[in-house]
Parts: sequence; C-alpha cells; structure tokens
Amino acid sequence: MARKILVTAALPYASGQIHLGNLLEQVQTDIWVRYQRLSGADCAFVCATDAHGTPTMLKAREEGTSPEEYAESCRAAHVRDFESFGIRFDNYYTTHSPENRALVERIYSRLLERGFIRTRTIQQAYDEEAGMFLPDRYVRGECPSCGADDQYGDSCAACGATYAPSELVNPRSILSGRPPVTRESEHKFFTLGEFESQLKTWMQASNLDRGARNKLAEWFKEGLKDWDITRDEPYFGFEVPGEKGKYFYVWLDAPVGYMASFRNLCGEGEEGERRFERYFGADSDTELYHFIGKDILYFHALFWPAVLLGAGMRTPTGVFVHGFLTVDGQKMSKSRGTFITATDFLAAGLDPEYLRYYYAAKLGPGLDDIDLQLEDFAARINSDLVGKLVNIASRCASFVQRGFGGELGPTLHDPALYEEFAAERERIGELYESRSYGKAMRSIMALADRANVWINERKPWELAKDGDRRNELHAVVTQGINLFRVLMTYVAPVLPRMSASAEEFLGAKLVWRDVDQPLLGAKIRKFKPLASRVAPKTLKSLVDVNRKQPASDAERAEPVEIDEFLRTDLRVARITRAERVPGADRLLRLTLDDGGKGRTVFAGIAGAYAPAILVGRKVVLVANLKPRKMRFGVSEGMVLAAGEGDKRVFLLSPDEGAEPGMRVR
Repeated sequence: MARKILVTAALPYASGQIHLGNLLEQVQTDIWVRYQRLSGADCAFVCATDAHGTPTMLKAREEGTSPEEYAESCRAAHVRDFESFGIRFDNYYTTHSPENRALVERIYSRLLERGFIRTRTIQQAYDEEAGMFLPDRYVRGECPSCGADDQYGDSCAACGATYAPSELVNPRSILSGRPPVTRESEHKFFTLGEFESQLKTWMQASNLDRGARNKLAEWFKEGLKDWDITRDEPYFGFEVPGEKGKYFYVWLDAPVGYMASFRNLCGEGEEGERRFERYFGADSDTELYHFIGKDILYFHALFWPAVLLGAGMRTPTGVFVHGFLTVDGQKMSKSRGTFITATDFLAAGLDPEYLRYYYAAKLGPGLDDIDLQLEDFAARINSDLVGKLVNIASRCASFVQRGFGGELGPTLHDPALYEEFAAERERIGELYESRSYGKAMRSIMALADRANVWINERKPWELAKDGDRRNELHAVVTQGINLFRVLMTYVAPVLPRMSASAEEFLGAKLVWRDVDQPLLGAKIRKFKPLASRVAPKTLKSLVDVNRKQPASDAERAEPVEIDEFLRTDLRVARITRAERVPGADRLLRLTLDDGGKGRTVFAGIAGAYAPAILVGRKVVLVANLKPRKMRFGVSEGMVLAAGEGDKRVFLLSPDEGAEPGMRVR
C-alpha cells in the first residue's frame, strides 16, 4: 500500500518578494515531494501566502489599497515565481481564507474549553501619533546590554541580547519616529509550559535532526513560557470570537494555514471533511512533514505541536530544518548586489533549473547554512550538467540517428555495467529520502563520469568508420543512451523540465521502478541540447542588478576593427586523443580532428580536466596561429577556454551539430 504523505513548506510573507533564500526551502521541499511521487507514494504538497499581520496592513495603507487586495496581489506574484522555478504545489492558498478562519476558531475554542488559554494584563509600547500598539520590531533604540544603536525592540543584532521593548534606551517608533508610551492591554495567552512532558515525548518519537533536537533541549532547559496569541486593533487578521478589538496573532493562524490549504484541496462536503480528518484527526496514520528554516524552529517544534495536542489533533511526523542562504560567504546584501530575487535571476537569462541543481548539490539534512558561490555555481553547472550528464546523450544520439534511423539496438554492449547503474537506484533513493541531496548528486555525477569514460574507451567515432563493426557501434551507442536514461531518472526530482525534455527525446517516460529494464529496439527522436553553459558575464549582470560597478576589463579594452578581428580563423575541432605531458603539470597534449589532416595542440588545462573525459569533445580552435615550438613538441594552434588560474578553466564548445572544420563566425 502506497505511503500517504502531506508535506508543507513555510509560508512566504505577503509583504516581500520571493528571493533566493525563499527558493532554497521551496526547492528542497519540491525535490523531496517529487522523489516521493516518482517512487510511488501518494504525496500532497501544500503551501500558502502568510497574509496577516501589521506589516501587511501598513504596506497596503502605503499603496492606497486594502490589506486583502494587497495580500492577494502578493500571492499571485508568489505563484508566478514558484512556477518559474518548477515548484509544483497541489494547492497554494492564503491564510486569509474562510477555511483558515473556521479552523483557527475551532482550535481556539477547544483550547479555551480545556483550560489552556489564560487572560493577562500586559504593558506594551504604544505610538500615540499612529494610534496603535507597536509590535516589538516596530520599536527601535539603543541596546540595554551593549549600547548599540538602532536595535529592534526584542533583540540586539550586535551582541545577541534579548529583552523587552520597554528596556530599550531612547526608544522610538519606526512609524512616527516619536518615543512610544506604555499602555496596559488585556491579552490571551496559550499555556505552552503545560505541554513540556508531551513535547519531549513527541520530540523523541518524531523525525527531527540532531541539531534541531539539541536546540529544543536548550529551550526546555530555559523553561517554556506562556505564549501571547492576541493583538490589539488596528490589525489585519481574524478577530477573536467574543473579544472586540482583539485579533489572533499571526503566529497562531499561520501554521493553521497549512491545514486550511489542505482543507481547501480536499473539496467541499462530507467527503472533503472525511479526507481532511484522515490526515488531521488525532488517530491519523498518515505522514505529515513541515520543511522550515532554522529561524522558525521554536514556532514549529514547540508552539505548533503543543497547540495541536491541546486541540486534540495529530502532531507532525517530522519537522525538517535547513540553514540560511549566504551568497559568496556573506548575508544577501543589496549594496553588494547579492540580494537576488526570483525575478532578478530569471531576468538575467539563467535557467531556473540550474539553481535547483546547485541547491541540491549543496543541501544535506542538517541546519548548516548554504553558500551560493557564484563562480562555483557556473563551474558546477558547466561541468556536471553540460560536460557530464547531457554530454552522454549528445555523443551517442547522432550515431543512432545517422547510422540506424533513430532506432536503438536490440542489445546492450555491456549489460553488466547497465545492471551496476540500475542497482544504485535503492541507495540514491535512500539519499533523497533522508534529504542528503548533495550526496545523491555526487553519486549521480560519479556514474556520469563512468559513462563518459566507458564511451571514450569504446570510441564510437572510430567504430563508425568501420562497416564491419556496425553491430558493435549500435550496441555501444544504445548502451550510452540507456545509461543516460538511468541517470536522468535519478536526477528527475531535481531537474523536472530537463527530465521532461529527455522523455520527449527518448519517447519514453522516466519511471523510478523501471530503471532495471533497458530501452531496446525503440525509436528515439532527434537530440536537442538540454543544457547550455553559464557565461561569466551573465553572473556579473545578475549581481549588477542591485549594484553599480566600475567598468570591467572587457569594457575597458581597446576596440579593434572588424577586418582585424576577421583575420583570426576560428574552426570547430574534435579531440581524438588527450594525454598528460611528462614534466609539465599544467599541460595536456591534444590530438585534434580539424576536418583536414589533423594537428597537435598543447593546452594548459590539466588542472581542470582529466584526459579521459575530453576524448570526443568538440572545441573551438584558433587555426591560423603560428606553430609554436616547445620543449615537449610543436603546438599547432590554440583551443579557446575561459576562466582564471589552473583549476577554474572552461573549454569553449560549439552547439551539437557543428562538425570539425566548420568556420566559427
């Protein structure tokens, strides 16, 4: 019987654009969901825009619209951005919904009836000019511990101290700039401390990583405090029944938004309610997982399960926590040009699947932060996706089309090797299940390396010249296409659109359970490039969206006349042999098919490329460069590459279809 799973990702707030940090979590979640579906599970994925709170109310006021209209416009933008990055929800809803109101009121009434709600009078900061009580983050001043200026009313970014807004030195409201006054107000509190024993039991039984457990243990040691679950008007949210001018705090109705989104997905009527209860009833045997960032662990691993326990509902099976995103080792920054939104990324012309792959290559199951290194991003995409994975199909497809009418052979050349690739399915599946995506990607790319080396050793370009070895050629390229099919199945949760293109090329679906059955005797379609290289200038433009920079070296370079440039004869060539040069650590000796008699070129790329993986690759050759005599021999030209240093070098390659000897223009 298939597993029944409900998965959620943290709700993006209505008042902000989707940026690369938001996408980290959504991509991580989407990959896990896609793997579950690919492996046969019944897995639903829901999310919503977090619509309520003071920031939404004030932002709507600024823009001259209602909070409802403003929140809905943000939701539509969120949907657009997530769809662009292949995030496939079963339902993407809003917390400002009738389902959420009904569920919040149901949960609150149960907590009230069972004695888990207390009324207390508290003192709060109040802005007399704005006419409203101020959330902690709307009060700023000097830290009472270290004296740092311009700190929030709940914690200091300079020294890490926590405190009440009333403890700030020289406090001021961020709305009016005036010092707030203190006023009393009556609030409802949830008695979180009463659930300590049950929460500890839940923690031991649930799927939580070690880092999350350690953090929870710290909070248990400090003691759990009652939780303020109401706010005073004016406030955009749901009014508390029977409490005029009091609203549910956003952090009560936001996690209930997961339930509301699923309730909306279940549909109306009794059948919809029965389906909902199968997932959220106290005796439910379905699986429920929340993917979140470590900054909201307290809410999801203490407050939320305690609320569910108090209301007689099931608790999460697991809470999966990830770290923050940094860019080039630092927090995202507009001044440095690294606060990158989803829209910025797409506007730069970058394939969103490249970001999905890079995140997957860096992600593990723990709380460690993820660093997006822009140069490494380009290098990894160019090496792994273009140079390894897609390269397998591009090297074999043309032989199948030209020599065999697009039909794969009846047999594989090396069935034992294929079985080894197929046997990795279970281990790679376990890595996906445990969210060890980085290990999964390394395993997949290690297989891609093996496939490329295997093709190099069989030399289909040589077999094609010998009519007596036609059957062997057919078996070799059929094997290559099938190894590509297995690898694309393994990477399908990460690269859904590329996998769909691979399915179109193969004329067959990529099915997880079917990888042990090779595709034989089938017709494949003409191969179209599935990935293209990332140019450094593209990444530069991505950063420059938010930052003015001085002219680059290329921009400062002295212009040349077109006639002078046309004197350089650039030709397509294919590497037929590559070998290390004894006594020269940086050099490789490349034997090239240039469409003529062939030639030898020495290239300083040994630090970036293993010789075996270069054989069969097409490059751009400077054909009319004067031969250069070296102590290792004569270099009869130059192959073009980009990069810097010995290891960050990237050979330039023409698109599929270019043949040796063609002029580059």
